Amino acid sequence: MHSKYNRAGFLKGLGKAAAGAAVLGSAGLAGCKPKGEGATAANGGKTYKWKMVTTWPKNFPGLGTGANRLAEVLESMSGGRIQVKVFAAGELVPPFEVFDAVAGGTADIGHGAAYYWKGKSEAAQFFAAVPFGLNAQEMSGWINYGGGQQLWDELYAGFNLKAFACGNTGVQMGGWFNREIKSIKDYNGLKIRMPGLGGEVLRKAGATVVSLPGGEIFQALQSGAIDATEWVGPYNDLAFGFYKAAKYYYWPGWHEPGTAMELLINRKLYEELPQDLQAIVETACRAAYTEMLAEFTARNNAALVELVKKHKVQLKRFPDAVLKTMGEYSQEVVAGIAAKDAMSKKIYDSFLKFRGQAVEWNQIGEEGFSLARSLTA
Repeated sequence: MHSKYNRAGFLKGLGKAAAGAAVLGSAGLAGCKPKGEGATAANGGKTYKWKMVTTWPKNFPGLGTGANRLAEVLESMSGGRIQVKVFAAGELVPPFEVFDAVAGGTADIGHGAAYYWKGKSEAAQFFAAVPFGLNAQEMSGWINYGGGQQLWDELYAGFNLKAFACGNTGVQMGGWFNREIKSIKDYNGLKIRMPGLGGEVLRKAGATVVSLPGGEIFQALQSGAIDATEWVGPYNDLAFGFYKAAKYYYWPGWHEPGTAMELLINRKLYEELPQDLQAIVETACRAAYTEMLAEFTARNNAALVELVKKHKVQLKRFPDAVLKTMGEYSQEVVAGIAAKDAMSKKIYDSFLKFRGQAVEWNQIGEEGFSLARSLTA
């Protein structure tokens, strides 16, 4: 159902991330072999052996391999003082139980996306993706320089968790459909898989929304249990073979303009780490954010060409009227979350303020350049 993980290819990126450890003054960046319980690493420090649980299928391109790569970088940058064993979705805990597993100590760290935890706190979704919200570059700006990380820490402290952004898919696709979307009325009664805030927006449009982990989507679409689904974008969607079960592929991904991945860490465990290892964890996550975005940027177009030319997928753009209505519904949904409690309102206000600044700049910066570049195409 998905391609095998080419481990050798992905390990090429480790050198770049490991180089960042020199800035931290770390020593012994060469990969270390696992040691026995209670052993010390090559540099004499205590060894931390962590279990990482993920929401992704084993070795799934981009997402599952991103978790694998982060685990290896943590070991390399720490000189073997942090050693991570990765468990794919279902190997240790079910994919949607990662949050509880890390909070409760069944696992030490987890790799997923914060919109899966809306049952714990709806405000968590701001740290994954907001419809018509922030793209990948803007999301990084808000989290690292706009107060987002501090709010994330405040929100998750009550769950005994610490989180860092550790990847981003970039803007996603609008999804796979077994019927055309010509107006907002076409969503009425549509059974669609879509997590997070995007799913709440589709409910307002009359759709029946379900949340399924990645490994269950293809079968549900192929069997007719759902009429439509979104996942990520061409690179991942090709690997899952969605073109075998649906023929219409829509853009743009208004619901997920720049979806951030998160590394969940048991807060007590994180606070017990020496400061240098805390700095290594944070730096490795920042490197992983850039690395994942680079991979999706590099691979999406080739995958899209294959979907359209080889597999005869019908690529379609959502009508402007549909996008406009979805935008209006999105504002209502997001504002509704802000009204639930003081913490949600605090996060919403920060996010909305940063979004306003980002839109103003992007009209001159990224959008301005894209328009100028299109004149030379």
